[in-house]
Amino acid sequence: MIHVYKIEDMHFVIDTNSGLVHSVDEIIYDLLIEENFKNENKLQELCVKYGQDIIDEALLEIKYLIDNKMLYTEENNIVNRIEPAVKAMCLNMTHDCNLRCEYCFASQGTYNGERAYMSYETGKKAFDYLVKSSGNRINLEVDFFGGEPLMNFDTIKKLVDYGRSLEEKYNKHFRFTITTNGVLLDEEKRDYINEVMDNVVLSIDGRKDINDRMRKTVNNKGSYDIIVENFKKLVDKRKDKDYFARGTFTAYNLDFADDVKHMRDLGFDKISVEPVVAKPEEKYALKEEHIEKLKSEYEKLAKLYIDYKNNDKKFQFFHFNIELDGGPCIYKRSIGCGAGTEYVAVTPEGDYYPCHQFVGEKKFIIGNVDDGITNDEVVNMFRNVSVNEKPVCKDCWAKYYCSGGCHANAYNFNNDFKVPYNVGCELEKKRIECSIFIKAKLQ
Repeated sequence: MIHVYKIEDMHFVIDTNSGLVHSVDEIIYDLLIEENFKNENKLQELCVKYGQDIIDEALLEIKYLIDNKMLYTEENNIVNRIEPAVKAMCLNMTHDCNLRCEYCFASQGTYNGERAYMSYETGKKAFDYLVKSSGNRINLEVDFFGGEPLMNFDTIKKLVDYGRSLEEKYNKHFRFTITTNGVLLDEEKRDYINEVMDNVVLSIDGRKDINDRMRKTVNNKGSYDIIVENFKKLVDKRKDKDYFARGTFTAYNLDFADDVKHMRDLGFDKISVEPVVAKPEEKYALKEEHIEKLKSEYEKLAKLYIDYKNNDKKFQFFHFNIELDGGPCIYKRSIGCGAGTEYVAVTPEGDYYPCHQFVGEKKFIIGNVDDGITNDEVVNMFRNVSVNEKPVCKDCWAKYYCSGGCHANAYNFNNDFKVPYNVGCELEKKRIECSIFIKAKLQ
C-alpha cells in the first residue's frame, strides 16, 4: 500500500508498511498516482506528455524500488510482543473548575458527577500502584489534571514530594506535567511549577475574541485578560523546560492558523492547537463540510512554520512533530496510546479509568487505588484493538502514524472502538502530510 500526494511544488510517496517516505519528481508522481504505471491508456498519455525514453527510465526506477522492498512492501505480521506495564497516570486532582468552557468534555470539571478533590492519601496509593505496576520501566509519567488542578495546589506539592521519595528506593524517575487554565497562576505557583514540573500545558485558544467566546469564568466573563500575563510570566522564566500553549479550535475559528500566529506573537513558541471533538448538533462542532477548509488551514500553518524556521525564529507546533527515523516499534504503532494498559486516569474517589476521556462512564472503571486493576474484560478490550482489526484503518495509508486514532472519539461518535471518528481521521492525515512537507522543505 502506498500514498501519493503533493503540496506546492513537492511530490511525495509514502510506503505504508515499511514507513519509507520518498520525495519524487513530477514524472514518478504521475506514474504512481492511482497506479497509472499499470494502466496502458494512462501510460500512453504520459509518454505523450514526457516522452517515451523518460517514461521508460522512470518505470525502471519504480521497478527498482519495488524489487528492493521500498515500495508496495508486504503487510506486517504483527503479534503481541510486549507485556504491558502501567507507566503513566493522569491524576484528576479536582472534579471542579473555575472556568465554564462551553466545549469542555469534562462537563466544566465535574465529569457529570459531584464536585470533588483528590486527597493526599488517594494520590499516595495511586503513586504506590504506579511504582509496583511499572515493571522494569524506570521513567514514569504523572500528569496533574482536572478540572483545574491548581485548585488543589497543596496536595499536588505533597504528592510531588512523595513521588520523589520513592525514586531512589525503587529505581524510578518521575516526570511531572501539569495542565492549567492559568486563572490561579500567581507568582508562588509559577515558581513552583517552573522548579518541579517537567512539562506544563497552558490552556488558551488564541485571539482574545476566540478565547473568550468559549473559555469563560464562572461570572460569564472572558478569561483572556486574566491568563495571558500569567502565562507569559511563567514562560519567561521557564528557560529550556518543556511547555505547550494548548488551544482548541471550533467551527467559530476555522482560520485557526491565525490563532497559532497570535499565540506565537504573544511569545509562546511551543504551541498545540487541536480540533474540538463535539456532537454534530453543537453549534461549535466541526463537521464534514469543514474538512477541506481545515486542510487548507493546515497547509497555511505549515508554510508559516517553515517561514519562522527559515528566519531563525523558535517555533514548535505539536502536531507537526513527526519521527521518520525511529519512534515506536511496529507493534506499538498498531495499538496506539496504551489506554488501560500503559496509561490510566485516577479520579478523586480513587477509581481507575482507561484514560481521562472515559472518566464518568462508570462501565469503563477498570479498578481502584485499593484493589488495583481488576476489570480484565475492559482492559483486554483496549489491549486487543489494533489498526488491522478496524475495517476502515486496515486499508488506510496513515494507520501506523495515528495507530487508529482516539478510542474515546470512536466510542463517543460511533459507539464502537473499531469505527474511527472520521473528521479526526481526515485532519490527522493532513497533519501527517504537512509534517513530511515541512521536513523536506527544511532539509
